[in-house]
Amino acid sequence: MSSTVAADIATIGRISAVPAMLQVIREMTGLRFAAVARVTGTSWTACALLDQLDFGLLVGGELDIASTLCHQVRASHRSVVIDKASDDPLYCQHHTPRLYQFESYISVPVFRTDGRFFGTICALDPNPAELKSSPIQSTVESFARLLSLQIEAEENLQQTEAQLREERQSAELREQFIAVLGHDLRNPLFAITVGAERLLHKHAHPATDTLARHILNSGRRASQLVEDVLDFARGRMGGGIPVVIAACPDLDEPLLQVISEVRSVHPERQIIARFGELTGIHCDRDRVAQLLSNLLANAVVHGAADSTVEVSAQIEQGYFVLRVKNQGEIAESVLPQLFQPYSRPASATPQAGLGLGLYIASQIARSHAGHLEVISTEQDGTLFTFRLPLTAQH
Repeated sequence: MSSTVAADIATIGRISAVPAMLQVIREMTGLRFAAVARVTGTSWTACALLDQLDFGLLVGGELDIASTLCHQVRASHRSVVIDKASDDPLYCQHHTPRLYQFESYISVPVFRTDGRFFGTICALDPNPAELKSSPIQSTVESFARLLSLQIEAEENLQQTEAQLREERQSAELREQFIAVLGHDLRNPLFAITVGAERLLHKHAHPATDTLARHILNSGRRASQLVEDVLDFARGRMGGGIPVVIAACPDLDEPLLQVISEVRSVHPERQIIARFGELTGIHCDRDRVAQLLSNLLANAVVHGAADSTVEVSAQIEQGYFVLRVKNQGEIAESVLPQLFQPYSRPASATPQAGLGLGLYIASQIARSHAGHLEVISTEQDGTLFTFRLPLTAQH
């Protein structure tokens, strides 16, 4: 059996309507053997069967094509209908009825939607049956047209699923490559930044200090991009961003440090911090600080340039709640994709980074069993809220 015929058998096997079609033919005609056959120039192969005659044929079973009347159907593209073969002027001396010991018989062609011949729907029985005077031929021919559409739909579905599997495999390979590449970039970047720091602190010189600072800042920026890529790869490959949960009685310290760092980079922006008493919190303090850093950077870059950015952190009803608010509205159409990778508001101004900040923030929230959400309106601006249950695993 060729691989093409095997694939066609599998396609027919996945079409749930086929057994019902064969059963209807059985009930309308009384013929106790019915089949969908894949017919080529050299083979007749059963794709689906209803056998109450113990004919001895199974799905995938083959007959000599020359021994069947389906060979004639394939050549003429016309249906064959026989009420009583022994009395039929065309078939009373034909070898096929004698070989397979049938009197009543019907076979109609099945074509693909592009006109190519596929096979037949056929049925037979040792007893005579009044088929020509009944609507059975038109009914089976209607079944053949329906089957043609079903074959096309099933093959399109299988092709789509195969393409999807290939895309998933390609995506997994790309993400694994990204993770390996990011890991391998860490060491040379670390050497670059350490070397620049040594030049500034141990071998300071007016002629080289500016260049050394530029190398140091660029190295740190590249290192952060590598970390973002690694976090992205971890999240996309299903492992999630790793966190180390522990008691954090001093969580305000890394959060305030993040705010201070953003203020130093953007001295023109006013950032107001309001912190309550932060007790009973278990989290990965560095990751939560990273989450705030990403949210704050987003607020500063995409919020209204002349507006204040507000950061608040407090305990509310059994949750640690961290909020970042800025003036500026995010379009409603953008909100559903906001936490997807590479998602950022359209801008004519080139922007640094990979567009992974909000995605990574959402993954950090998920790794903590917390929740990150955003609300944005023209009147109130944009508010990001991270909620972490105090009862989270620790």
